[in-house]
Amino acid sequence: MAAEFLRLRLRLLGNTFKRSTSELTGVVIGTVLALVVTVAAVVALVMLRDASADLARNAVVLGGSVVVAIFWFAPLLLSLRDGMDPRSFSLMGLTADRIALGLAAVAFVSLPAIVVTIVSLATAATWSASPGTALLAVVAGLVAAVTCVLGARLSLSLSAFVFATRRARDLGAAGAVLAIVVIVPGLVLLGLTGWGADGGGFFTTLEGILGWTPLGAVWAVPADAASGQGVSAVLKLLIAVATVALLWLAWKGLVALMLVTPGRDVEVREHSGLGWFARTPTTPLGAIAARSLTYWGRDPRYYAQLVIVPVVPLVAVIVFVFVGLPIEYTALLPVPLMCVFLGWVVHNDVAFDNTAVWLHVVTGRLGLADRVGRMVPVVLIAIPLIGIGSFLSVLFADELDALPAVLGTSTCLVLVGLGLGSLFSARFPYPASRPGDSAFSQPQATGATSVLAQVFSFLGTVALSTPAIVFAVLGVFVDPEYYWLSLWTGLGIGVFVLVVGVGGGAAIFNRRGPEILAAALRN
Repeated sequence: MAAEFLRLRLRLLGNTFKRSTSELTGVVIGTVLALVVTVAAVVALVMLRDASADLARNAVVLGGSVVVAIFWFAPLLLSLRDGMDPRSFSLMGLTADRIALGLAAVAFVSLPAIVVTIVSLATAATWSASPGTALLAVVAGLVAAVTCVLGARLSLSLSAFVFATRRARDLGAAGAVLAIVVIVPGLVLLGLTGWGADGGGFFTTLEGILGWTPLGAVWAVPADAASGQGVSAVLKLLIAVATVALLWLAWKGLVALMLVTPGRDVEVREHSGLGWFARTPTTPLGAIAARSLTYWGRDPRYYAQLVIVPVVPLVAVIVFVFVGLPIEYTALLPVPLMCVFLGWVVHNDVAFDNTAVWLHVVTGRLGLADRVGRMVPVVLIAIPLIGIGSFLSVLFADELDALPAVLGTSTCLVLVGLGLGSLFSARFPYPASRPGDSAFSQPQATGATSVLAQVFSFLGTVALSTPAIVFAVLGVFVDPEYYWLSLWTGLGIGVFVLVVGVGGGAAIFNRRGPEILAAALRN
């Protein structure tokens, strides 16, 4: 049984070298990078032997915790394909325990597993001041390698089993990205603001916390032993061993469940009625608006775009608060920042249609209806966002006089973004993820069209809205009379750019229909 699993594993590894030239190049580059990372990590661990005890401890525990977290959560985040899915062996006549043991054993025959095993054992060089701590570091290194590989094996199968549908995988990935976007800046800010300074610094405090968790306990065992904390070393070793035991029990339970549940039926929702098509006018504009509203309500690709609308302003506000910007200024920022990204998301909306855009092309001269219809979902989101959000902003800032400026700036950013998006999506279309594909995948595009379209549409929105932004800033710091100038200037610029962008985009769409269709179909 073990030999058969190993043969299959080696065959899968050998097949990676039978791919196309581009894929093979990626495999070679990845292998070289893994080799470089391994050598660099081993050299760093050897050099830490002569470093201070605190530095060595922090580096090993914090770095090791990050490695364990990557092995545990990367398969879920990336929705990796499981080449040795336990369900594939359900007809071999083997017990669940034997299949679980065999798959766990051959999981060590992979490049990431080999790298983490070498690096884990190399921590013995860091704690080689005495034979006892070096031997304990070897034991801890083996436990750490098993923790990483077994956790990755469990995470990989869990991803394939639980996130069976594309929508579930996209929502899970969006949640993970959202957590990373919020947590990482938060940790950086805590470090910059000196959190834990009373206990020796931020990293020392963080190491002290992670050292008692399943992520970092195994790495802290030799560090505690080297510093004479024998009781702590034993307790953390017990935590590490218990973590491996729980992972093994979870893995066996998952394999047993997967073997009797070889497939998961994808839930198909039945929709009755015409949906948005029954609520919009029976005109070309109404039909396109109904299609756009349907996409925004059902397509995970649009969910992924909307994630950045609240997240980026939230992170920006947290940064401003931690650097000492007064709350009366910070509270005025979220709504305009959200409006920047909300207006920007339509700059390549036509590419999401993929083959469906041919309906607009062959119908003929639907440019104006296409440009306006695609704006409807954004407008429906922007109206309550600007109206309610602006009022809440000035209320929290205790600056009710600033309401015209927040309204004017936010409206200007949305309208300018829509105007430029209508223009850029017709003149500079580039491939987007196809319907049914992952929202986090992006087809390769030749040339710099995709980068230029994204960068210039975003920067152009900010640049054209500068007068309204400047008047709003002058209202805060110079004279409140500028608040009303910000409102009227923002409305004027926004409406002007929207009209010009929609008109120009409609004319380009009517003229370049075949090129737009070709760009939408490009993979």
